[in-house]
Amino acid sequence: MFPKMRHKIVVFLFIIILCCEFSEESLQGPPAEQKRKDGDDETEKDKSEEFISSIKDEEGASALKVVSAPDLTKESEYKKGDEKSSEEKLDASKLVLLKQAKWLHQVVQEIDSIKHAFATDSQEIEFSSTEEEEIPPLPEDVLHEPDLTPDELEAKKIYDNAMILLNKTRPNKKEVYSLLLAASHKGNIDAKALVAWAVLFGNPLPQDLQNAKKMFTELSEKGHPDGHMGLGFLYATGLTVNVSQAKALVYYTFAALDGNTWAQMALGYRFWSGVTVGASCEKALQYYRLVADKVSQGVSFGGGAAVQRVRLLDEQENGYTSGILDNDLIEYYQLLAEKGDIQAQVGLGQLHYQGGRGVDLDYQKAMHYFTQAANAGNAIAMAYLGKIYLDGSDDIKQDNDTAFKYFKQASDLNNPVGQSGLGLMYLYGRGVEKDYIKAHKYFLQAADQGWVDGQLQLGNMYFSGLGVKKDYKLANKYFSLASQSGHVLAYYNLGQMHAQGTGMMRSCPTAVELFKNVAERGKWGELLMQAHSDFREGRYDESFVQYALLSELGYEVAQSNAAFMLDRTEVPMLNNNEALVRALLYWGRAAAQGYSAAQVKLGDYYYYGLGTPVDYEMAASHYRLASEQQHNAQAMFNLGYMHEQGLGMIQDMHLAKRCYDLAAETSPDAKVPVALALFKLNFMFNVETLQENSFSWLLDFNDLFGANWDLYLITTLTGILGAIVYFRRPQGPMQQQQQQPVG
Repeated sequence: MFPKMRHKIVVFLFIIILCCEFSEESLQGPPAEQKRKDGDDETEKDKSEEFISSIKDEEGASALKVVSAPDLTKESEYKKGDEKSSEEKLDASKLVLLKQAKWLHQVVQEIDSIKHAFATDSQEIEFSSTEEEEIPPLPEDVLHEPDLTPDELEAKKIYDNAMILLNKTRPNKKEVYSLLLAASHKGNIDAKALVAWAVLFGNPLPQDLQNAKKMFTELSEKGHPDGHMGLGFLYATGLTVNVSQAKALVYYTFAALDGNTWAQMALGYRFWSGVTVGASCEKALQYYRLVADKVSQGVSFGGGAAVQRVRLLDEQENGYTSGILDNDLIEYYQLLAEKGDIQAQVGLGQLHYQGGRGVDLDYQKAMHYFTQAANAGNAIAMAYLGKIYLDGSDDIKQDNDTAFKYFKQASDLNNPVGQSGLGLMYLYGRGVEKDYIKAHKYFLQAADQGWVDGQLQLGNMYFSGLGVKKDYKLANKYFSLASQSGHVLAYYNLGQMHAQGTGMMRSCPTAVELFKNVAERGKWGELLMQAHSDFREGRYDESFVQYALLSELGYEVAQSNAAFMLDRTEVPMLNNNEALVRALLYWGRAAAQGYSAAQVKLGDYYYYGLGTPVDYEMAASHYRLASEQQHNAQAMFNLGYMHEQGLGMIQDMHLAKRCYDLAAETSPDAKVPVALALFKLNFMFNVETLQENSFSWLLDFNDLFGANWDLYLITTLTGILGAIVYFRRPQGPMQQQQQQPVG
């Protein structure tokens, strides 16, 4: 036993010495070799034809295995001359690689000979037979995909058909998910992943969080990235499980490493905002860039469907002004279009071409309206018809010739959309011969008229040096102009320039902001509109879960909307106390992304003790942030009131008046409440002056009327003002007639 251990120790020490020697020599190149005789040249060539790879024997020790590699010595340019002249013609990298291979092969042989010598000296050492043999070949099921059973083949076929239908411009989701359910029941895990998300969201399948959790667990056990992502979301939000941010982070990481886009966005947001992890701009950049790359690759010449972002808080405070068109209004425009109104035809065509504002994406309807307007000579309609034919779709066959015809007609009428369309065709050789000079000319004409596509493509040409001299400053200029119009590829290109420091100083924060903007314009942004639609239909649980997922991905609109629903206790699955605690969390995340109304809400929560103990100082700090950084009139008014009452800060009437005045200057809507507050402030100031004199015993209002008497006073004054406005309003003709004396 002991001799065996002694020999192993000697072998181990010898290997360490050799490894140290190799690590030292590798910095300087391979060790010098003695010149061989001519008769040994052939042997050396055979040795140099092999590379070294590391394997492990049964006892865990590191062994070395020789596997064949390409012959680096038999290139045609090295055949002539002796060995010395041939080595002089090798470049540095090949020479180092060749010598390292020779030297490592020699080391392996020396180790093998030492091991054999120890084995002959001591019979107690028994090497495993696997050490003497070659590594067995990999199993066939690893080298080749396993043969699918008939059920699995049928399930895959059903899944593929479902995906074809799902990727259409206007998919029939009920039909798609009936196919996915069938494929899932037959064992297709990709179909099960899509079904799990549909069950979690409650759209288009009935919502069942427990069943969704079960499916995500099964998928996770099989290593599916959607399973990891789903469990990460459940642990992050505490739906059906206890909240565990550590488990959420682990599952997100597994899913992101396997290429799940949502997990990459979730990790990017967490590292960017420092949510449950240490903030790291570089890690956030790494994840957001991966997502931005995928989004940019899916952007067509048309730019894709529009994503409408609706804030529920703004809807409540300002009325339904989210930009979504009412059905009656759409029908009115349709009536005008059918009667020949060109502007209505162009407007409806653009709505159906881009989608959004409550109108579905529909290229057939878009082409119908554009064709009517184009026949009437409208240049914009001609240009958009060119874009439809240039892109093509599942409804309309792609046709370069027709696209060129419409672009040319629009360009002749000096339309920038048509000019940029012609530029695209010449730039990429779509139906015409590539011509960078013509492309640059048309893009310049479109950019001079402020058209975003012309600006973007000019930036691309200057960035890549296509037909023009490379000029990163001009590229940055045109990308910046295009980004002001919201073009996703302009954001992406600017992000790449800031991330790499191309033509400018490298800026990681700017690059992350740009890539985050791109990532949030992916196809999954459609969930925002679906969640809003569910909210309007009263399906609050379904709406909340979708907003919660998008909140995890970093959408500020989703965070504020989820907080709004929790604030109003409109999520039946959560009780009131839990809802307020969660609302405080979401308001905080939305405020950290610059939403001033969320910052004010945070102040309100600390002021009234909603989901947290009352803390006037924290409330004042949030109001101050919203006031100073975001110029929010409500925050200024609240700060004025806290200064007036001395809540969380020293009582100061002068600062209170200053805050009230700033609120009135910032927003016209604040003028009436500010006027009432100033009236009350002047009244209180006079009261304090009297209290300092001999009449103080008469004027202790807190004792007489209670602590909130000032609020009652303001309410009374508001009622009086409303009554005055009502009775002094202008009278209509009928009222004036009724007031005239009879006879």
